[in-house]
Amino acid sequence: MRAHCLQHVSFESPGSIVPLLKTAGAAISETLLREDAALPGIEDFDFLVVMGGPMSVHDEAAFAWLAPEKRLIRDAVEDERLVLGVCLGAQMLAHVLGAKVYPGGRKEVGWHDVSLTADGMGDPCMAKLSVARKNIAQVFQWHGDTFDLPQDAVRLASSEIYLNQAFRYSQGVYALQFHIEVTPEIVRKWLTHEQGIDRAVVDADSTRIYPVYRERAERFYRSFFEDSGEAD
Repeated sequence: MRAHCLQHVSFESPGSIVPLLKTAGAAISETLLREDAALPGIEDFDFLVVMGGPMSVHDEAAFAWLAPEKRLIRDAVEDERLVLGVCLGAQMLAHVLGAKVYPGGRKEVGWHDVSLTADGMGDPCMAKLSVARKNIAQVFQWHGDTFDLPQDAVRLASSEIYLNQAFRYSQGVYALQFHIEVTPEIVRKWLTHEQGIDRAVVDADSTRIYPVYRERAERFYRSFFEDSGEAD
């Protein structure tokens, strides 16, 4: 198993994804995207993980590397590689699949519930995030943009604020608007300069939620990386 991670900024790392991949014996490589970064070819990986970042999918004038990144993601999908997009990564997937990506009505920051759709509850990966087998998942959010559902994609989760929180395209492409990879330490660093957030409340939520959150995330990873890889 070969997994490649695209990182848009150093502080939005793969987090809890990496230990699971190492335990599974995966060969892990990564690219920290910048103007002179060399992207892999699709023949160099089985799984592509696209992380979050503060930029928009439309910011190519400021971040020229977005254009070749989009081409790589599109090629990976068309070549039926397994792709996981998180936050900006989910927006990038929506964008390359032809859907609109745009600023949402308001930022969604902190620990929130999302509702799993019937398709989400029946999905072998997404169902692993459900709380007590109910159609609810507790997730960490940090985003202001949102996206429309791409044609032929299956909506897996929604929230009161945003209709599209997760989708699956074909059998091996997953887009998650929320962050299942975070740890309490990552959350704390992210929110250091975030305005309008009660960090003490978020810290308390992280302490309370994270142990079971990590378990659910690892079940998702195993289903995606190990079971999907074997099926492929």
